[in-house]
Amino acid sequence: MIFSSKKDLFLDLLMSIADNVRDSAQYFVDFKIKSDEDLKVFSKKMKEYESKGDKFIHELIIGLNKTFITPLEREDILELANKMDDILDGMEQCSSRFEMYNITTADQFMIKFAEHILEATYYVAESAKLLNKKKLMDIRPHAIKLNDLESVVDDLLRTSIKHLFKTEKDPIKIIQYKEIYELLEGVSDSTEDVADTLETIIMRNA
Repeated sequence: MIFSSKKDLFLDLLMSIADNVRDSAQYFVDFKIKSDEDLKVFSKKMKEYESKGDKFIHELIIGLNKTFITPLEREDILELANKMDDILDGMEQCSSRFEMYNITTADQFMIKFAEHILEATYYVAESAKLLNKKKLMDIRPHAIKLNDLESVVDDLLRTSIKHLFKTEKDPIKIIQYKEIYELLEGVSDSTEDVADTLETIIMRNA
């Protein structure tokens, strides 16, 4: 599908979805948990970000069902939206685990995971902005960076689990922390999925 010169509802929605994902990741990193009450606030706010993202997805699906001509293949639009939403779903799931397991102090590995995810969401948001401006070829460096970050997070997962089994004696804590590490790595996988979808869009439309 060839881009038109005018602004498009779907490209605007994709940018809104990406901005919401970035904002939620920024909150995820910035919020400091010090008590059980903080955990509730944190989990509730992340759920609000997720709900906002779901509304964008719903609006986009309604639009796709009503519109004959779209700026990209409708399958690509929906795929990109869903892959970005997966990032947010994963972060919300992590926040709920923090509350469920009553973890009020993030360790060094959780902090690193979150920082890498935040960096990735900035590349996602910038890519959506470039897509909205029809600057497809300018997206590719961001997609490459997303793939690079995912590799870094893969290494971090191996390091974190190795350290966990080496230093932690409480089996319950091992189970809880391992699950959170893996959830965070899964969020990073979702950012790579976004990169792959962006590459497909570039290939089909550039």
